[in-house]
Amino acid sequence: MGSGGAVEDDAGDHGGVAAVSFDLFGTLVDVDAPADPAAAVAAELRERGVTVPDDWTDAYAEPHLEYAAGVERPLHHHVAAALASRDPECEPRAFVDDAAVAVRAAFDRPIETRYGAAEAVATLAEEYPVGVLSNCSVPGLVGRALERSTVDAEDLDAVVASVECGWRKPDARAFEAVATDIGVPVERLLHVGDDPETDGGAADAGARFVPVEEVSLPELPSVVAERWG
Repeated sequence: MGSGGAVEDDAGDHGGVAAVSFDLFGTLVDVDAPADPAAAVAAELRERGVTVPDDWTDAYAEPHLEYAAGVERPLHHHVAAALASRDPECEPRAFVDDAAVAVRAAFDRPIETRYGAAEAVATLAEEYPVGVLSNCSVPGLVGRALERSTVDAEDLDAVVASVECGWRKPDARAFEAVATDIGVPVERLLHVGDDPETDGGAADAGARFVPVEEVSLPELPSVVAERWG
């Protein structure tokens, strides 16, 4: 693990920054995502003998389950509900198992570690607990992507996926979840990400936000040291 464990709430320590979290997709790794998710899921369903309705593109795009704002639930629940919406004789639960396997196969794609990512994580882990906070509605996909990356798992003190914690960035509860797992108050968290709309929610949660468009991964450790070291 990184420096690990809970950090005492001393506002003078590291200028108030006690831990660093990273977004995953688009920040630490790039992924060859399917250009047409509905078609990719349909192909995997057919591979498993599931009959896909002729208007699958429409069925996939329609909302079938109602969730409160900020809530994340597994994508395969939506896929199962979409299939059931075209088959009045079946309940969504009849498709859940096949949908889960098909969705995982559709989105489990090659990844490439971004330049400087592993080094930035390793360097920061020498001074701070480090975690990953990723929006992902496919169970297990975040862990799989990290395994394929060159980021050293021993440098990470927490890995939080929205589908597992139940909250999706920019909801403040997502940032609170990773801060809790790391062991620091969210106000002591510095979050690094590529999307101001989602990762930028860190600021609303009381944490700090550093966009990778402004601070590149290779220069990130030195910038953190200069600003908060």
